[in-house]
Amino acid sequence: MKYFLANPIAKAGLDRFPAGYEKTEALEDANIILVRSAVLHETVFPKEMLAIGRAGAGVNNIPLDRAAEEGIVVFNSPGANSNAVKELTLLGLFLASRDAKGGMAWVEENKGDENIGKTMEKAKAKFAGHEILGKVLGVIGLGAIGYKIAKAAFALGMDVIGFDPFLSEKAKEDLEKTAECFEKTLTITADVLEVYKAADYVTVHVPETKDTKGMLNAEAFAAMKEDAALLNFARPGLVDEAALKEALEGGKIRKYVTDVPSFVTANLPNVIAFPHLGASTEEAEDASAVMAADEILEYLESGNIVNSVNFPKISLGEKSGVRVSILFKEGFDVPEKAAEILAPFGIAKSEAKVKNGFGAAVYELNGKPEESVLGTVPGVLRARVLA
Repeated sequence: MKYFLANPIAKAGLDRFPAGYEKTEALEDANIILVRSAVLHETVFPKEMLAIGRAGAGVNNIPLDRAAEEGIVVFNSPGANSNAVKELTLLGLFLASRDAKGGMAWVEENKGDENIGKTMEKAKAKFAGHEILGKVLGVIGLGAIGYKIAKAAFALGMDVIGFDPFLSEKAKEDLEKTAECFEKTLTITADVLEVYKAADYVTVHVPETKDTKGMLNAEAFAAMKEDAALLNFARPGLVDEAALKEALEGGKIRKYVTDVPSFVTANLPNVIAFPHLGASTEEAEDASAVMAADEILEYLESGNIVNSVNFPKISLGEKSGVRVSILFKEGFDVPEKAAEILAPFGIAKSEAKVKNGFGAAVYELNGKPEESVLGTVPGVLRARVLA
């Protein structure tokens, strides 16, 4: 097996590959691509390409459907960089409440003043801010990142109102216990407008989809408290930039803090912007690379699929015999036909699932079939025998 690096990947991840896996500088020879931010939409994948590992969560730089059609499983590493993004978001929260940026700029401008110790006492009044103690933090999206931010907010003395249609009962119960521990309140609402109405600070942690694109729009800003602050450490497309411009210039929104600025938002007033630093820590880069490599190895060696974004999650646990791994298109009854063909080899256990039109199946056998045994079954995208 050969892997190609579309971006530099942390050594901790590359070290996970055992003997038999080697790096190649030629994409056309690769079975695996490891990627961070490189855009692969125009990339021509070789026929022997089996997997793409994204060292990070977002996958808008990867052609997911085309990869699936070509029998390539795309993995990401959700949660691996969640602590790093959480910490940067908290930094953004503090910068939104205290005008440290303005104060630091003043010191830089006046560092040649021999009496700066006296003059700053007169100047500092214009950099006065707010405390976050006792304020309400609105968290939109309580996944790996938003969940950690909510728990940190309780410890900082904030109440939290959250919106997440997919929040599990277990996660909700844990947040409630944390809030109780710090004598703070947690409110989970089914109406995102309620978050805007109640929060002094709003932070958004959701993927950009057709449903979330532009969700921070004129209606959302109109619902927010006067002088609220907005934090976006997720995706730039979540914000309607024209509406944001109007809200900032009109004073409705006090600060917009973002790790994903665009040309428009970087030039708006009262914006604090970072150059996409959320996952830029050694720890996060190591964790993301390790997770991506482990997911790829699990699939290539055992047929199990974890954290794929274009094929379903599937697992037979630890491999103890010969396995056949199949990727297929929905609607062709592939699992049933494969089971009939593989029956003479003794099926010890199997599993098959479908997700968004594409499916995966894995069979553990007592015997070993030929690699080509499923090659003529309609709907099969890729079949591999794992001895």
